[in-house]
Amino acid sequence: MNIILLGPPGAGKGTQARRLVDGRNMVQLSTGDMLREAKDSGTEMGNMVAGVMARGELVTDEIVIGLIREKLTGDNKGGFIFDGFPRTLEQADALAKLMADEGQTLDAVIEMRVDDEALVDRITARSTCGGCGEVYNDNTKPIPADEKCTNCGASDFKRRADDNAESLKTRLMAYYKQTSPLIGYYYAKDTLSVVNGLGAIDEVHGEIAAVLDT
Repeated sequence: MNIILLGPPGAGKGTQARRLVDGRNMVQLSTGDMLREAKDSGTEMGNMVAGVMARGELVTDEIVIGLIREKLTGDNKGGFIFDGFPRTLEQADALAKLMADEGQTLDAVIEMRVDDEALVDRITARSTCGGCGEVYNDNTKPIPADEKCTNCGASDFKRRADDNAESLKTRLMAYYKQTSPLIGYYYAKDTLSVVNGLGAIDEVHGEIAAVLDT
């Protein structure tokens, strides 16, 4: 099963993707992770990525699609989770063509819908484990008293520099301008489902599981 997780910054896409990886043996395809992995791989595509990043240029859609193609031809285990891609209608069209070329299907697109004000409150209280990326929140999931990650045991916790109200509002504006048209795009293709992204982690996971098991 191949799915896309849609939602604004801080909606919890990464957290839910990790749940699906652990519970359903799926493969998370995060654009940022793929680029970092490619840059250090030494492959022809990797050298191309490294050159673009070294020059401070934006990585083209063609390069990202090329990286995804490499992943699709490998072991798909329980299917793929697209996290952070596509971001635009053009990328959605390119992904659809790639999936068709590779004999794959897109089975579900899940929008993690959130309220902007509540999202700001969530993000400004967020920190992540530097060892495994586990997400903590001062209000709903505080860092343990022994200051060790419950997932990997690391004690290095970080807050993103742009996890503040002003930066988040800028990121939200970019999301609504660039990415939100995908909601209508996938609704028209009858692949869109909506879950409450502001629920507790287990509640959101349960809603996503219900969509995938339907």
